[in-house]
Amino acid sequence: MISNISKRYARAFFEIAAKEKKLEQYYSELKKFSALIAENKSLKEFLSNPIFDQENKKAVVEKLISKLGFYAMTANFLKLLVDKRRVDSLPDIEVCYRQLMDDALKKVRVSVKSAFPLSDKMREQINANMEKITGRKAEMTVETDPGLLGGIIISVGDTLYDGSVKNQLNNMRNLLGEAR
Repeated sequence: MISNISKRYARAFFEIAAKEKKLEQYYSELKKFSALIAENKSLKEFLSNPIFDQENKKAVVEKLISKLGFYAMTANFLKLLVDKRRVDSLPDIEVCYRQLMDDALKKVRVSVKSAFPLSDKMREQINANMEKITGRKAEMTVETDPGLLGGIIISVGDTLYDGSVKNQLNNMRNLLGEAR
C-alpha cells in the first residue's frame, strides 16, 4: 500500500513538472535516483538511518545530484525529501508520479510475457491492439518465460489476459477434477 504522504509528495512534484512541461524529464531523474538508492544498499541504509546527521545526508545527496546533472527542481525535491526524512518513500513517490504522468499523457503500460521471443511484427500487432482496446498510447515491455510452455500473457494495469498453454492446461485439470 502506498501511503497518502507519498501520494501528496508525488502530486506536488507532478504539478510543478506539469507547469514547467517537463513531466517525462523529471520522472526520468526521479527514477534514476530511486534506482541508484535501491542498487546501493549502504547508501540506502545511510539515508534511512536516523543516527546520521541530516546535514551529512543532504551533502551526500547534493554531491550525487551534481554528478548526475539533474534539473534544479528535481535536485530541490530530492533535498526536500532528505530534510523531511522521506527518502525511504522515494520508490512509492516514483510509482505515484508515474501513474499521474501516464494519465496526463494518455499512456498505458503493457507487460507481455511469452514462451518464445516475439517477432517485430507480433510486437507491433500487440501494441496496436492494446492501443485500440485502451484508447491510450501503449508503452510495452516484453519478457520471455519458457515456463509458459506456449502462448502469451498480457497485463494492462489491473487487467490480465492469460492465453498461455500452462493456464489452459491448469483450467483443463481443474475441469477434469470437478467432473470426478
